[in-house]
Amino acid sequence: MDGPSSTWERVAGLPLHVEAYELEPLRALVSSEFERKSTVIRLTGGGHEGEGEDVTYDAVDHEILQEAGAIVPLAGNWTISSFCEYVSALDLFPQEPQREVSRRYRTWAYESAALDLALRQSGTTLHEVLGRTPEPVRFVVSLRLGEPPSMDPLRRRLDAYPSLRFKLDPTSSWGEELIAELVASGAVESVDFKGYYSGSIVDQAPDPVLYRRVAEAFPDAWIEDPALTPETDAALATHRERFSWDAQVHSVADIEALPYPPRMVNIKPSRLGGLRNLLDAFDYCAERGIGNYGGGQFELGVGRGQIQYLASIFHADAPNDVAPTGYNLPEPPAGLPQSPLAPVPSALGFRWG
Repeated sequence: MDGPSSTWERVAGLPLHVEAYELEPLRALVSSEFERKSTVIRLTGGGHEGEGEDVTYDAVDHEILQEAGAIVPLAGNWTISSFCEYVSALDLFPQEPQREVSRRYRTWAYESAALDLALRQSGTTLHEVLGRTPEPVRFVVSLRLGEPPSMDPLRRRLDAYPSLRFKLDPTSSWGEELIAELVASGAVESVDFKGYYSGSIVDQAPDPVLYRRVAEAFPDAWIEDPALTPETDAALATHRERFSWDAQVHSVADIEALPYPPRMVNIKPSRLGGLRNLLDAFDYCAERGIGNYGGGQFELGVGRGQIQYLASIFHADAPNDVAPTGYNLPEPPAGLPQSPLAPVPSALGFRWG
């Protein structure tokens, strides 16, 4: 008999028994302007627990979910495939979410919890089922430099962890002196123009002067999510081989629709939404020689380890935006794990460490 022909097919038939589930609220003050909230989805069955994390950004959506409680009927005997099909057809929001993409984030939370539980019930791990070996995970720290921008956020982290590398969000307020200091640091591995965000605190309008200045200053850095207008496209015409894409990548179809054939894409599991979408995207990129790196969503709990785990088996040696959560705090504590992260998948399930 032929074996599974896709990565999805290797997990789709895993049996899953769900008896109940519960919600656990998490919160952390990321900056003076941003208190992060998330919700752990914890499925139980057969003496095991499976966890996933809802990384929806709007605090009110978490508050509504947590107040409503575990009201979705999930108990029963499933396969991963049938559970994911069922969950993807549900409205997991007691009230309309603040933004449509949050539906994908919540679907990922339930499906990743189901995968964790199914693997534990089967007495195995994700990498064993996929026939892959976890590798040390190279990571960068995603960082904004404030307004007005300064070297301080980067310098504080480099003083404590001199080998750190960064993915920075350039803004139109970046001046030539700041850029020169960043170049001198030698610590910038990618730049994210946030060109496809709208109505968020990280919006950055298309700016051909900024784009050209940054692209020329960092000739080896990946250039993520430039907003392509006739002016910005012309400014970056000689740098297209370094383009990487993130915010608009929700599926294989989105990768196929990119304005230029990509050499690299940022695969965020929560943004892909479902397990099948995610695993099909990994297969698609592997078949076409498209590089991947992982991206975080300010996870506060199990979700961070899960994206580190995925990075370890799909794209370990890449500029993964999956740094341990402590690096995102205003003052990162001492003793944080440094890059590359040693591979530490749990003995069972879909967990890291």
